[in-house]
Amino acid sequence: MDLFEVPTPVFPRPGALLIGQQLRSLISDLLKASPLNRYEVAARMSELVGHEITKNQLDSWTAESRDGWRFPLEYMPALEVVLETHAITAWLADLRGARLSVGREALEAQLGKVSRMKDELAQQEKTLKRLLGESA
Repeated sequence: MDLFEVPTPVFPRPGALLIGQQLRSLISDLLKASPLNRYEVAARMSELVGHEITKNQLDSWTAESRDGWRFPLEYMPALEVVLETHAITAWLADLRGARLSVGREALEAQLGKVSRMKDELAQQEKTLKRLLGESA
């Protein structure tokens, strides 16, 4: 999505947010793209969450055949930190019609917001001065 493209709220159809398979696929793709193997990912996640996460759990959370296994949301930040990505958070934001901005991009978005607010306040000031009979 372009930085200046305005996200629009998503009002999904019934059943459209049954995202288990998409999430499994996304996590699986992220794990495959990582230079770390699943044992390393599990070990680093374990350190971050303070209890053991195993390679077998990662396998179960991503296997299409293991529909009964769900990836716990509470582990998502640790997985993203270990994989050095924001892809899952960005994907979830997109599902809801939002946009994730990180780092410099977030600051630039905030700067744009401040600039718009400044313009709006200047316009309000001109209107008030005009109403008071002052020159703008």
